[in-house]
Amino acid sequence: MEYSIKKLGELAGVSSRTLRYYDTIGLLKPKRINSSGYRIYGQAEVDRLQQILFFREFEIPLEEIKSYLDDPEFKNSEALTNHRQQLLAKRERLDHLLKTIDKTIQHIKGESGMTDKEKFEGFKQKQLDENEQKYGNEIREKYGKDTIEKANKKFGNLSEDQYNQLQEMASQILNDLQAAMKTNDPSGEEAQAVAALHKEWLAFTWPSYSKEAHRGLADMYVVDERFKNYYDGPAGEGAAQFLRDAIRIFAAE
Repeated sequence: MEYSIKKLGELAGVSSRTLRYYDTIGLLKPKRINSSGYRIYGQAEVDRLQQILFFREFEIPLEEIKSYLDDPEFKNSEALTNHRQQLLAKRERLDHLLKTIDKTIQHIKGESGMTDKEKFEGFKQKQLDENEQKYGNEIREKYGKDTIEKANKKFGNLSEDQYNQLQEMASQILNDLQAAMKTNDPSGEEAQAVAALHKEWLAFTWPSYSKEAHRGLADMYVVDERFKNYYDGPAGEGAAQFLRDAIRIFAAE
């Protein structure tokens, strides 16, 4: 079956303007242009649009989606299986948050007790699940399953104060890193202070500290785009590499 741009937009719940933009950037080209100059979309384009919308559900940038879909090795069935797994993980995260909300409401009404630790279980589980989804395979391969399980357990047992400190320290690392980059000296006092703060931040979840593991994690910040974007986004381009260099000096043998 074939669709005009208007009909496809109505079918998928997206605007014609969006579809025209997808055409302009080469993300979703029409099957053909009819004699009247209108875009016509076929089954292949319908299936590709569905994949685009799945990827967008996970907030993946359009340029990255295009690279996935244009890859000769891309398989629609495998992508759908992966989407399903991610959605199940997302549903599980929401279930944890809903459970925390329900328990909090019952506690406020005096219907049940609730510890301070329980008040934050949903948020911590959400963060664990998101980290698992993003980095689980890589960090298990690098550090081993047992180490990661111990780290996750330690994170899950953080008190409210410890959890808040962890979040505040993560923000401080980004702020201090941005300032340290202005010195252009990863061996300088400011950069080394950031590396030391990073070690302190790791202590909240790492079962034990080693210089080798610290250097290895810093290397991942540079070679893995997800880690790289985490630091380069808020702290500025080159932040991940600057932090890596500072940690290498800090954790040198």
